[in-house]
Amino acid sequence: MNTTGVTGPSRAAEASRVQNEHDGGFRKAAVLGAGSWGTTFAKVLVDAAWDEERRRQQASAEDSPEAADALHGTARGVVLWGRNADDMTRTARTRVNQKYVPGLHLPDPLEITADLAEALDGADLVVLALPAQTLRGQLPAIAEHLNPDAALVSLAKGLEQGTGLRMTEVVAKVLAEHRPEADGGHDPAGWFARTCVLSGPNLAMEIADEQPTASVVAARDPELAAAVARACAAPYFRPYTNTDVVGTEIAGLTKNVIAVIVGICEGRHYGDNSKASIITRGLAESTRLAMALGGKPETMSGLAGIGDLVATCSSPLSRNHTAGRLFGQGKTLDEIHREMTQTAEGLKSAPAVLALARAHGVDMPITQAVVAILEGRITVENLAPLLLGRQLKSEATPS
Repeated sequence: MNTTGVTGPSRAAEASRVQNEHDGGFRKAAVLGAGSWGTTFAKVLVDAAWDEERRRQQASAEDSPEAADALHGTARGVVLWGRNADDMTRTARTRVNQKYVPGLHLPDPLEITADLAEALDGADLVVLALPAQTLRGQLPAIAEHLNPDAALVSLAKGLEQGTGLRMTEVVAKVLAEHRPEADGGHDPAGWFARTCVLSGPNLAMEIADEQPTASVVAARDPELAAAVARACAAPYFRPYTNTDVVGTEIAGLTKNVIAVIVGICEGRHYGDNSKASIITRGLAESTRLAMALGGKPETMSGLAGIGDLVATCSSPLSRNHTAGRLFGQGKTLDEIHREMTQTAEGLKSAPAVLALARAHGVDMPITQAVVAILEGRITVENLAPLLLGRQLKSEATPS
């Protein structure tokens, strides 16, 4: 079931209820998934709470009660959950996630656990930092302990294989199946109304180093997006908001596929002309798909679109860029999987993205090239003719 078209009073009422509940700020945030981005985002939430409390105390000291009251929910607890008990025990003891973010010292107020029930107990903000292709399998256990009034944030950037569903659609559908009492039945509308997406140029290692970064929180309800943005607004992390969940998710997942091709170009020692051409035309085909699904063009020209695309395609910290570079150097898919410790989501999502595009009559030649390479139908040596050997046409042609 595609939840993007959910309309009607039930969704509006649910969004309004969640908005009102969190106008005063979230009391506890649970980050589920202790990879590099989940661990880093948990730190962002703690630093945001600290900064909010500091500003509240400053406003109170300056006898500005109105300014102090305008600052929402301080004293917010944050907990990081991971499945591996040994890893989480070690991380709690050393305050360092050596496997994924070795240079990051985690703040003392951050709780760390491998107990899912403990992590979700009392959590009214739940952040899903789980890989796109494993999210569905972990949601039933999450649903068992989930506060039915919680707001959710998806950090995953991918399209589910087999179903072609975006992550917010997977979340809403599975939670409605396992927690129907939370929204009055098996209709995913209630869960979809309170599920946000955080996207943008989110290279975890740079954010862990507190380098200035801007991102986007997208939710159908602008007040819910604003509440989540307030909760993660750290001195070095600036979240903007929008209401284009579809466009934000499509931008986040297609840029991974484009980054694979840019990485191949780098592995083949192609220059900046080649990479700039791929990035620009990649944005064009991503925008076509987003708009075909109801996304907005301004999203694609903003942080979630061009911002994330440029970062992912140009940075050696990008897993998808790294996977492409290894392809370009002649590595096989199996060799790449063995060499990389984290998932390059573009490799898994590319076939699903292409299938979705074809179902909606959208031409995506760069995505098609990635799939052809993954399936072994072409080699990286034949990439240039595939991308350039197309009919000449106006750049403004919509397909």
